[in-house]
Parts: sequence; structure tokens; C-alpha cells
Amino acid sequence: MPLLEPDPEALRPRTAREPAIDRVTDRSAGGTPEPLRSELIALLGAEKVLWKVSDLVRYASDASPYRFLPRVVLVPEDIDDVSAILSYAHGKGREVVFRAAGTSLNGQAQGEDILVDVRRHWTGVEVLDDGARARIRPGTTVLRANTTLARYGRLLGPDPASAIACTVGGVVANNASGMTAGTTRNSYRTLASLTFVLPGGTVVDTADPAADEELARAEPDLCTGLLALKAEIEADKELTARIRTKYAIKNTNGYRLDAFLDGATPVQILRGLMVGSEGTFGFISETVFDTLPLDRRVTSALLFFPSLPAAAAAVPRFNEAGAIAVELMDGNTLRASVSVQGVPADWAALPRETAALLVEFRAPDEAAQEAYERAAAEVMRGLDLVVPAASVTNAFTRDAGTIAGYWKARKAFVTAVGGSRPSGTTLITEDFAVPPDRLADACEALLELQSRHGFDAAVAGHAAHGNLHFLLAFDAARPEDVERYDAFMQEFCALVVDRFDGSLKAEHATGRNIAPFLEKEWGARATELMWRTKQVIDPGGVLAPRIVLDRDPRAHLRGLKTIPKVEAVADPCIECGFCEPTCPSEDLTTTPRQRIVLRREMMRQADGSPVEAGLLDAYGYDAVDTCAGDSTCKLACPVGIDTGAMMKGFRHRRHTPREERIAALTAKNFRVVEASARLAVGAGGAIGERGGDRLLETVTRLARRAVRPDLVPEWLPQLPGAAARELPGTARAGAGAVYYPACVNRIFAGPEAAPGRGPRTGAKSAPGRAPSLAEAVVAVSARAGKPVWIPEDVAGTCCATIWHSKGYEEGNRIMANRIVEAAWGWTGGGALPLVVDASSCTLGIAEEVVPYLTDDNRELHRELTVVDSLVWAADELLPELTVFERAGSAVVHPTCSMEHLGDVGQLRALAEACADEVTVPDGAGCCAFAGDRGMLHKELTDSAAADEAAEVNSRTYDAYLSANRMCEIGMERATGRPYRSALIELERATRPPRGQTAEGSEKP
Repeated sequence: MPLLEPDPEALRPRTAREPAIDRVTDRSAGGTPEPLRSELIALLGAEKVLWKVSDLVRYASDASPYRFLPRVVLVPEDIDDVSAILSYAHGKGREVVFRAAGTSLNGQAQGEDILVDVRRHWTGVEVLDDGARARIRPGTTVLRANTTLARYGRLLGPDPASAIACTVGGVVANNASGMTAGTTRNSYRTLASLTFVLPGGTVVDTADPAADEELARAEPDLCTGLLALKAEIEADKELTARIRTKYAIKNTNGYRLDAFLDGATPVQILRGLMVGSEGTFGFISETVFDTLPLDRRVTSALLFFPSLPAAAAAVPRFNEAGAIAVELMDGNTLRASVSVQGVPADWAALPRETAALLVEFRAPDEAAQEAYERAAAEVMRGLDLVVPAASVTNAFTRDAGTIAGYWKARKAFVTAVGGSRPSGTTLITEDFAVPPDRLADACEALLELQSRHGFDAAVAGHAAHGNLHFLLAFDAARPEDVERYDAFMQEFCALVVDRFDGSLKAEHATGRNIAPFLEKEWGARATELMWRTKQVIDPGGVLAPRIVLDRDPRAHLRGLKTIPKVEAVADPCIECGFCEPTCPSEDLTTTPRQRIVLRREMMRQADGSPVEAGLLDAYGYDAVDTCAGDSTCKLACPVGIDTGAMMKGFRHRRHTPREERIAALTAKNFRVVEASARLAVGAGGAIGERGGDRLLETVTRLARRAVRPDLVPEWLPQLPGAAARELPGTARAGAGAVYYPACVNRIFAGPEAAPGRGPRTGAKSAPGRAPSLAEAVVAVSARAGKPVWIPEDVAGTCCATIWHSKGYEEGNRIMANRIVEAAWGWTGGGALPLVVDASSCTLGIAEEVVPYLTDDNRELHRELTVVDSLVWAADELLPELTVFERAGSAVVHPTCSMEHLGDVGQLRALAEACADEVTVPDGAGCCAFAGDRGMLHKELTDSAAADEAAEVNSRTYDAYLSANRMCEIGMERATGRPYRSALIELERATRPPRGQTAEGSEKP
């Protein structure tokens, strides 16, 4: 055991608590039982079997109000693995549930036996026919697919609000649609073909001309059964008419019986049945979509009405005018959305009865856009709009930023409203559809029903398609609250079916909470046909039992999860999963949602229980150590939950008083520490150059084992040498800004010159290497006529991120106050901007130091203008510079700090000034190097950057650009390519050749 191994007890919850009714029981403390564990390891390999209790708990929750603990979690890599799992389940009489993103709202991604993760190894997009079609693997998010397709002017038809996180496989399996898909652009209508694995292990590719022949050979009983059901349904004219009527509006409740009417052969029938089957008929391993045109000319408005019925009454008029989306939001939704960054604060005081419509028109060209705008203006003339807040304009706009803000508020419906629910309550999300001309009546009836049962109304929806969503919050630990929910559901289902002849699930699929009411909507005859269809396709009942079909009338009350209170920063989490695709450790250990889910299970446990002990034992590495601390989860979360901040807090809790004192001493004496670090890097580089990289790696690994992996960095061959002791000489007189070289750029040298791209004559740098970043910033600023000044006493100062990221509070406080006091002095009390040359350090000084400042220094901080070097270069320097030599191509790596600062556009602008072709990889994300975390846990960067690295290495580029030295090192490690700062490239591109002045070539 390492000398300074942290004590897991430090993370034990400190709150007094009683064991929860839905806690994981002690018999599961050992994880997956034998012989199940060893049999599956023998079948698939140890790396594909997750069996610890912490693994089971983190997969037990999805975005729904339900929670079921699997016996084991499997992570297959290919169809052979899936077939082996299904064969094993058949032979052993076990059950299998497939899970991708876990954004389902009705428990479809949960199972009580074998749970199969089909996200991790199942991503990828192949564009076909110049974008007209796309082959997409099931673990690919809708956002990622659309990002790739956007280059071809195309997009997918389904557009769920959870596109940032939900996967294509899940969208197809639930027939999820979204804001614009309606009944014509959903998966059922836009899938060209799909490949799936049936419960018996048979693989079917519906695009294969021989598919029916092969299926008949492999599964003759299945083919016979499907054709018999088809004949029976078609012979019943009343039932046939009823099926067509049911799908005239959005409907995902039960199985797609119209597949028997639309398909002529068993394979064609299966192609339709798989859509919306929620994993109960097979595993969808690949999809091919017919894509749709991406109309880029957009006009939108957010229009406010005095009431929900008034807003609903306006919907048909906008539909007739050609709007592609008409989204409804009630007063509670609008007020709750103020928790979303960018939403006007005055919405918090909107009257409860207020409602709004988000109306959008999309057109391929200017003429069509103008025609839509005229039609919209005509509709507007007949509306009774209100202005309940100063920020309300009730006007159509083409401004992309304004429109994005409207959609951000709308898409945050579940998370924003759910995040504002009372602490400790469970959230139920329901959606239903009625004929669009009945929408106003449905709104009134729903509001009355919610009020009568004591629920706050919170309604939003795809009004253009008669599709409403609403939320219910209650305490699942209180039997009387559960019964209140049950009473509401009974009346709600009767209301939708009997009064409106609507669908109980419009786009979220049946799931566990509507399965008991399936017969209420469809009737006994159609429901029995669904049971028989399941029997024909899955006679062994292996796949996803009780998710679509359940004869238990109280099944919707089974498995409801309690929501125990956790740390304040994470308590609003509704476990939606929007954060997961942005998390660097997603494929290595845990995600932000899972970190919170594990913490909640600790709170459900009795103090000292075996389950709690197992969770604590794993939590240190799986949650705390491998969190990059980049807080990109906060950007993805609609209510801004910063799980990274929670992990930093846990790091602080694990520190001993001695460790905190040493960290504070390091901050106080950072000038000496900085110089020592530079010497150590130089010595390491010298040894490495003599072939000693392996020796250094061995020594540091031994030290990590002896001391603690989270304290001792591992030597990486990609580490550069030491920076020069002296910074470039500059003058304060005439300076346009104070330039602050970050400590990382004062310790580590810049990149070596790339082959054929070394400094030209006149560059002030040593032969054989590119200019240092400091040299480049000074040179390019002077070249633009805006010289910068580097203070003589920057040594010994830092942005404090070193201490902040590790949870060393006193050290953080010391350095935060030191840098603000120094910066205030350097800038003449804020008279000059402070330009910082590492985006993470810019973020640290601009934002992250603030909570640790004294009151006096907080006042000084308000007077500072902290500018990232990217912004300085793109906004201030670039317009004054002349480009003399462009690279042919460049790929850029936007860092997580740039995302926080909003600087990605400036990075791209600099790259486009320096290269003819610029690429931002579709898989770009946080590299997780995170200062020194990539040296403490290099497996984190290996995992986080793998997707982006594969994309980068699919071709060669002339330049590899970013704007943070440690991220550049991380990406160089991941790709083997020489990353450098975009400012170094800018200096090279704008440096005049010998004998030529800065005049007389192209302006960028």
C-alpha cells in the first residue's frame, strides 16, 4: 500500500440518515454472484464484465423515476459478443436489457438481471451518397450524427431535446421524435434499413436482398408466425382502420401494429416492429437513415400569451403558415428556466398563468424565408399577446444567438423544472398526444387534473403535433405520495383515452409507467396481438420483460426511486445524463451522473453497511481521482450542476492537515518551486535525450507506488524540455496590454519546429526550434502595433488552478489573492487589460479565484479586464496583421477552458487566418490532461482523447493547433502529432520574409 494512500473513510457521508426503503441490500454488497460472474468472464473476457457493487449501482439509474439493480453489466464490443450473450441467456433462462445513453424517461434502460451497455463500443457515422443517407452505429449521439451531416447540408429527421446525449439506437428503439419530427420525420418514416440481432442470435440486415430467404432458413417459426399475424390483422377491417387512426397522431405506446400493414414480408414487418420496440425484440446494431435537407435560414419568435389555452388556440394558425416547430411552455416552465444560463432573469416573476409559444420557420433561401416571415406577420395581427416582463419582445428574429437562447430554455424543460423541484422528491415525466385541434381543451383539462391532485402544473410540448409534456414531483419514500401519484395516473389515462382518444405515449415510448395502461388505450384485441407478437419473436421471454407489456395493474408503482439529499452542488440533479458525453472519464470509470448516483446510494445506506463500504472503496479512484475537474459537465447540464466542483471538494476532504500545510507552503514559496520545477524538467529532458525515458518512467512509477499515484506524476516521453529562464524583454512605456505568461509556459519549453516549418530568417529564436509562446506573443503584438509588457516579477505567481483543481483550499486562497493583487498593480488598477497565454489560467484568474478572495481583493478583481490570448490575438491583433505564408491545412483542439470562456470561435478565426483548410474534429472534447492529471493518471487522457485522436490521425495536417501547453502535450501523447499554440502559428504566418515589410500581402 502506498505511504500516503487516502483513507476512504474521509468520503463517508457526514449526514445522519435512516436506511431508505429502496436501498441496495447487503446481499448485493459482493457484486455479481457466482457462478454468473465467472461464467460470463469465461464467455467474454474479464474486461467486458462489470461486477463490483459500485458498477451495478451506477448502472441502476437512468433519467426515469425508476431504479432496478442489475445482477451484472456487460460491455460487448461486437455482434459476436451480443450473440454470445443472448445464447447464454437462452441457455440459462436469464433476462437481458440493452442500455445505451440511459436518457430514457420510463425505465427502459434498466434491468434486474443482465444489463448490456451498447454505447461504449458502438459509435460511428458513415456518410453515404453525399449526405443523402447515413450509416450510424447505435451508440452515436444524435448531436454527433448531425454534426457530421451538417457538412453536407443534411440532418436526421428525429430531433429529441436530449440530442446532446441520447443515442441513435435509443431513438430508434423508442421512436423518439422531438420538436419537428411529428409523424412524418420520425425513425419509422426515415429509416432506410437497419441491422439487428434477434433474441435467438440471428442477424438480419433489412437492406440485404436475400434477407427474407436467410431468415426463413434460420427462423422458420418466426416467419410463419409474423405472416399469420399479418393475415389476421388485415382480415379485421375495423381493427385495420383503428390502427391507421391511432398513428395519425404521434403514438409510441405499445408495438407498431401498422408494421403488419406496411410490410409485405417477414423482414419488412420486423423492420417496422423494431422501431419503438424498446429493446424487447432484438438489438439494433446498425441503422441507415434517409437524411433530410438542413435549411439554414431560420426565423423564430418567442411569443407570450395570457394563458395556456390562449397559446394553444394560436397553434393551428402557425401550422397553416408553414412553421416547422411550434413549442409550448407554461408559466412554471418559463419561471424555472431562469436557472439556465442566458435566460432573462425577469422571467422569474412571470405570472403563473402566462404561457409562451416558440415558433420557428426554416427555409432553404432568402425568398422562401421572406415568404414565411410575411405569413407569420399575418398570423401575428390576430393574436392577443402580452408583455409580462421587460425582456419580452414578441417579435420574430433571425439573430442566431437569440434563437439559440430560446431553444436552450425550451430544451431544458425536464432538467430545469426538475432541478427546481423540492429536495428529495422523485420526478415523473409524462408525454401524451391528442389531435392538434383539441390541444387547447387538453391543456385546460390537464391543468385542472394536476391541481385537483395537488401537483404543480408544469407543461411544455410540441404543440404543432398535439404533443404535451408534463412533470410530477413527489416523495417516493412516502406511501401517501405514491398513492396520490397512482390516483392521478388512473384519471389521467382515462382523460386522454376516453375524452380525447389520444395516445398515452407520444414519443417517450411505453416504458414501465404506462405498460399497465396499454390495454386502456388499445383495447383487449390489439393488446393481445401485441402479446402474441412478443411470443412469436421472443418465445423465451429473454429480452426486456415488463418494459412494454405487463399485466400487473400496479407495475407503474414498482421500483420507484427515492432521491436522498446529497451535497448542495449536486442535489438538483435529476439523473438525465446530458452531462455524460462531455465527460473525459466516461469510458474509463464513471460519469458525472454516475458520481451523483453512487453518492445517493451511500445516503440510502445505513452507516457502516457492507454496501456503503464497497461503494466507498471504489469511489476514490472511480469518481474522485479520475475526474479531470474540467467542469464541462456544468456546460452540458441545463441547470449548471458542476460535478467537477464536488469532486474537488472531496479531494479536499481526503487531504490530511499535513498535506494542506505543505500545499500552502508551496504556494507561499512558489518562486522557488517554479525554478526547481524548471530545473527538474530540464534534467529529465537531458536524461531522456540520452535514451533514459524508460529509466525515468520506471523511477516515477516506483515512486508513485511508494507514495501515492495521485501525488507523484509519471514521466511521459512527450514532455518538452525546460523553458528559458529569461522571458523576452519588453517595455511598459507604450504597452497596449500587460502580458502574463502562465507558469506552465515559464516551466515547459515550446514545441520543436515541425519538419519544413522551422523559423524563417529573422525569427528571434534558437536554431532548430520554433519561437517560444512568449516570444511569439511579444513579436506578433508588436507587429500589429499593440506591444505588450511582461512584468519583471511574474515569477512566483500563478493563476491558483494548481491548488484549486486538487482541492487545496489554503494554498488556493494564498495564490488567488496574490495573483489578483499583483495583476491590479501591473495593470495600473485595471487601466490595461491583462492578457493570459493559457486558456485554463485565463479562466482561473477571471472566474475561479473569486470565491477565495478577501473582500478587498474582490473589489480589486472587479476592476481587472482579464483577456485570453486567443481573444487578444483574434480581436485586437488579427485585423492589423498581414499574412505572408499560409499552411495548407490545420486541425484544432478546442480546450475545455475555451468552452467555458466562449473562445472557441477565436481559436478557429486564428487557424483560418493561418491555413487554407481548418478542421475541428467532430469528436473534439476535453483531453483530460488537466494540468498534471494526465501525468498522474495517463489512462484518463488515453481514454478521453481516443475518439478525437482517431479522427485526427485519419489523415495528415500541416499544423496541429490549440492554445494551452498542457493540452498540447496531452494531444501530442494521444495522436503522436506535434501540437502547438495557434499564436505561435500566427507569428509564423505573419512574419515578413527577409527584405519584405509587413505591407503588401493579403490581410486575413
